[in-house]
Amino acid sequence: MADYDAQPGRKPPPEPELSPAQLQADELDLHAGLIGLARIVADGCSVDEMLSQVAQFAVQAIPGADGAGVTLIHPDHQALRIQAWSVTTEFVRVIDALQYEELDEGPCISCMRSRRPAVSGSLGSDRRWPHFGGRVARMGVHSVLALPLTVGDQVIGAINSYAHSRDAFAEHAVALGTQFSVPAAVSVYNAQLLASTRQRTTQLQEALRTRAVIDQAIGIVRSRSGGTAQEAFERLSRISQKEHIKLAEVAEQLVDEAVRRARARQR
Repeated sequence: MADYDAQPGRKPPPEPELSPAQLQADELDLHAGLIGLARIVADGCSVDEMLSQVAQFAVQAIPGADGAGVTLIHPDHQALRIQAWSVTTEFVRVIDALQYEELDEGPCISCMRSRRPAVSGSLGSDRRWPHFGGRVARMGVHSVLALPLTVGDQVIGAINSYAHSRDAFAEHAVALGTQFSVPAAVSVYNAQLLASTRQRTTQLQEALRTRAVIDQAIGIVRSRSGGTAQEAFERLSRISQKEHIKLAEVAEQLVDEAVRRARARQR
């Protein structure tokens, strides 16, 4: 039996009587989605591109889904704060924007807080999300399966699958969705980690470049004034404060000016 948070007060939908052919087709769809995840080359796409691909594979892997979204939260924050999200279709974008940007209420937020899948078969009558459910039901969307994305003890986001029909996600769908969400979480986490590492590398490279330019500027000031390195640095700092521009920009302008003068003398 699948482990999930069902809609309170609503009898879970009966398991569909699936033929062996349909069961095999669902397993093949799940397998295809997992193969798609495995083929995503994390260093060849951005986090946004990764989320978009995972959402597409989720629709393929989860029976009954008419559309899906994948959400990533900021790491190292106790409060849930959305970092990025991607969807497969416009109606999902509207629904997820309602959750994150207007109501701060909905199945995605609930499943990330509880760390358990959340299922609803009649959103309009689901008392867990009184504001969200009614709005979404009036859009003609009645079922949701929200799956937390977890890596170890850390929740990094969620997959939200939506359907227009009522009671679209029975235990069979929850079980297959859960099988998909485990490797999906690893793929998203790796993409997030790689993007963070790239950002830090870029920042370090920029810091090293900036320090080199400042050192060059200090050398130029010292050659002109005969002062110490500290005195040259303080002079650059005063110019920075007076002109309201960054110290690195002051240094770069000074170095560029010195280069232009040196080239002019060689002509």
